[in-house]
Amino acid sequence: MTEEKHVLTMLVDNKPGVLSRVVGLFSGRGFNIDSLCVAETMDPLISRITIVTKSSLAEMEQIEKQLNKLINVIKLRTVSGPRSVQREMALIYVMAKNGQRSEVLRIVDIFRGKVIDVGPEHFIIEVTGNDEKLNAIVNLLRPMGIKKLAKTGTLALFR
Repeated sequence: MTEEKHVLTMLVDNKPGVLSRVVGLFSGRGFNIDSLCVAETMDPLISRITIVTKSSLAEMEQIEKQLNKLINVIKLRTVSGPRSVQREMALIYVMAKNGQRSEVLRIVDIFRGKVIDVGPEHFIIEVTGNDEKLNAIVNLLRPMGIKKLAKTGTLALFR
């Protein structure tokens, strides 16, 4: 069985312990969560959980069945294809000494990122996009010296 990347989005009751039960379902079955994003929706009583994991289709069907059995899960969907929008955000702390500053700024501009903090020898950059875009900018900035990297994980919605 080949493992594929799966993006699940679910609406759940915004109550203590719900996230723990959802995550426990994955860990209890030996599945890794590649990314996890949780936040309140427009309705403060409901949260959206977005999980990225890798598994076979058969294993994913089992996970979905188990998630649907959880009482606090209101709606569950697998997000994929052209009808979906998926994005991540990264904060990148990159070294930028005098000779490199203009090159870093050019790369940031090409990727439509933003410099959100400036120091004498560094920039902190904010960039959003899909996983491939974030990996591309990280690979270009790596030779200059990335000191810190923080990523949100995938957020997804249907159009």
